[in-house]
Amino acid sequence: MYNGTFSEQKEKTFKTYSMELGGRTLSIDIGRVSAQANGAALMHYGDTTVLSTATASSKPRDGIDFFPLSVEYEEKLYAVGKIPGGFNKREGKASENAILTSRVIDRPMRPLFPKDYRNDVTLNNMVMSVDPECRPELVAMLGAAIATSISDIPFDGPCATTQLGMVDGEFVVNPSQEQWKSGDLQLTVASTSTKVIMIEAGANEIPEEKMIAAIYQCHEINQTIIEFIQKIVAEVGKEKHAYESCAIPEEMFARMREIVSPEEMEEAVFTDEKQVREENIKKVTEKFVEAFAENEDWLAVLDEAVYQYQKKTVRKMILQDHKRPDGRQDTQIRPLFAEVDIIPRVHGSAMFTRGQTQICNVTTLAPLAEAQRVDGLDENETTKRYMHHYNFPSYSVGETKPSRGPGRREIGHGALAEKALVPVLPSETDFPYAIRSVSETFESNGSTSMGSTCASCMSLMAAGVPIRRMVAGISCGLVTGETDDDYILLTDIQGLEDFFGDMDFKVTGTTEGITAIQMDIKIHGLTRSIVEGAIARCRDARLYIMDHCMKPAIAEPRKEVGEYAPKIIQMQIEPEQIGDVVGQRGKTINAIIEQTGVKIDITDDGFVSICGTDKDMMDKASEMIKIITTDFEAGQIFKGKVVSIKEFGAFLEFAPGKEGMVHISKISKGRINRVEDVLTLGDTVTVVCLGKDKMGRISFSMKDVAQF
Repeated sequence: MYNGTFSEQKEKTFKTYSMELGGRTLSIDIGRVSAQANGAALMHYGDTTVLSTATASSKPRDGIDFFPLSVEYEEKLYAVGKIPGGFNKREGKASENAILTSRVIDRPMRPLFPKDYRNDVTLNNMVMSVDPECRPELVAMLGAAIATSISDIPFDGPCATTQLGMVDGEFVVNPSQEQWKSGDLQLTVASTSTKVIMIEAGANEIPEEKMIAAIYQCHEINQTIIEFIQKIVAEVGKEKHAYESCAIPEEMFARMREIVSPEEMEEAVFTDEKQVREENIKKVTEKFVEAFAENEDWLAVLDEAVYQYQKKTVRKMILQDHKRPDGRQDTQIRPLFAEVDIIPRVHGSAMFTRGQTQICNVTTLAPLAEAQRVDGLDENETTKRYMHHYNFPSYSVGETKPSRGPGRREIGHGALAEKALVPVLPSETDFPYAIRSVSETFESNGSTSMGSTCASCMSLMAAGVPIRRMVAGISCGLVTGETDDDYILLTDIQGLEDFFGDMDFKVTGTTEGITAIQMDIKIHGLTRSIVEGAIARCRDARLYIMDHCMKPAIAEPRKEVGEYAPKIIQMQIEPEQIGDVVGQRGKTINAIIEQTGVKIDITDDGFVSICGTDKDMMDKASEMIKIITTDFEAGQIFKGKVVSIKEFGAFLEFAPGKEGMVHISKISKGRINRVEDVLTLGDTVTVVCLGKDKMGRISFSMKDVAQF
C-alpha cells in the first residue's frame, strides 16, 4: 500500500472569449489545452468542437525555395458517435471532404506568412464533436486563423471566414449542414481587415450581381470577427519570433542583371511556346552557373534567383508595357478547339484544347446502385450520384515521375469541375443513372481545371445526359503595382502568368449565372473593383467559349444514350409487392437477373430500375416483374416452363418464384391417360389463367388458349 502524500495539481488558468455569430454563440478557450503548441484554440460553435493548433519549427528547413506549410483537417468519427469500419477500427486516410477543407483553410492563410519564411509550419484542426446546426469546416477555418494569430509565428493576420447559403431565395449566414447541402448557394469567403482574400463557391446558376452582393455580405461579417480576434490577440497573443530570412541578396540580383540584361531576359520569356521558353531559361541559367562557379552560396539559391528574375521581368512587361508573354491582349483567349467521340466504345467522350492546355474527358453511365457511398461526419451515410475525377500525369508538362495516385491538387481540381456541373444535371427520376466523368490532362499550360469543366460538359452531352444548360469555365489573372488602383486583369492566364501573377480567379457557369468559383491569390487581398472586374471578365469569356468552341462541336445533349451505354427501364410497383419481387433471401430477383443478365434496383417506395445493354432481355425482365406483381385474373395468357409432373396434372413456373397448375383435363382437347404423354419436364407452353382453384393455387388451361 502506498503511504505517500499526493501533491495537489495546480489548476490551469485559461480564458474564454465569446461572440454572437449567425444567431449562435462562438466561444474560444485559450490556454486550456495543447500548451506546447505555438498557438492553440479550443473552438466551440453550438455543440461543434474543434481543436486548432499552430506549430512551427525552430529553424528553417535546408535546401528548399518555398514556404513549407502543412494544413490538416482531421475528422474523428467519435465526433458523431460512430466507430470506424474495417478491421483496424481506426480513422484511415483523409476523406475527400477533409482534403478539400484543408485546401480552403490553406488558401487564405498562406499569403499572410512572410514570403522569405522557410520554417516548417503545421496548422492542425481536429474535429471532436459535430452539431449538425454548426458546420465543423467553418469552425476549423476560424480556429486556424485564431491559433496562428495568437502564436509567436510571423503572420500578417488576423483573417476571418464566413459561409453563406441561400434557402428560398434568402441568404443564410453560416448555414446548418442541411441548409448547406440543399440550398442554392455554398459560398465561403475569407477576408483580412481591409480586403477579400479567398472565395470558394458552388451555386445553382446565381447571377453575377447577386453573387457579388453575397461575397461582400460575408466580407462585412468577417470584419466583426476580425475585431473579435484582435481583442483576443491583444490580451493573450505572443510576440512574433525573429527568423532567418531566406531572401535573395540584392547584390546577387545586381550581378545577374549585368550578366543577362533585363532586355535579354524579356526576350527569353516572350513566347507562346512553353518548351521554347523553358529552353531559353535553361540557356540563361547556364550563363549564371558559369559566372557564379566559385560562389557556392549564390549557386545554392540560383534556381530561386532565376525564378525571381523571371517574375520581375514578366510583371514589368505586363504592368508597365501592357505586353503579355505570348503577345495576347488582356482580354484575349488562346486558340480554342473542341471535338467529341474521340474514344471508341466508351459511353461519351470529348476533348477540349485551349492553347497548350488539353483535356480529354470520358463519361461512364451506370445504375444508381453504383453511386459512391460517402461515410463522413454526417449522421447518416450519404451517396454521391455524380463523380468527377481529374488526373494530372507528369507527361502533360513534359516531366517524368512515377504515378502515386491523385494528390490534393488533383482531388481539388476534380471537385471544382464536379461542383461546376452538378447544378445542370437532370434529376434521378428523369435520368436514373450514376455518372462518372474522368478528365485526363494530355497537356498543361494553365487552368486545366477550367478546361476540364468544358471537356466534361461536352462529354456528358455526347453520352446523352440531358443537362439543362451548357457549362464553361475560364480563369482570370492579375498583376498589381504599388497602389490599389494600379493593376491589370488578364483573361485566360497561362502557366507563366499564374506562377508570376497575383491571382488565379476561376469561374464556371451557364448563360444564366455562376455555378462555381475558386479564387487563389498570393497578395494580401483584393479590392471590390478587382473582384467585380474578374467576375465580369469570366462571364464574357465563358460565353465566348461556349459560342465559338463548344457549340460547334456539340450544341445539345444527344436524345439517347450511346450504343455501349447501359439502358434503363423504369417501372413502379406497390411497396408491399417488393417482397414478392425480391423473394425469400433474394431468390426471385436473383433468378430474374440470372435469366436476363440485367441489373435491378428497387427503392423503398417501389421504384424499379432495370439496367442492361440487351433490350430484349430488359423487356423480358420487365415482363417477369409485371407478372409477379399483377393480380391474376381469368383470361390472362402466360408462358410457363414445366417444373413438376403429377398424376393429376403439371406445375408450371411462369415467372421466377411463381407457379401454377394445369390439371390433366385442361392439357388437351382430347382425352389423355397420362400427363407424360403430352408434357415433359422443361417444356415451355402457353397457357390461359382460369383463376384460383379450391386450394388457392393458380389454375391454368392449355386447351382453352385459343378462346382468349
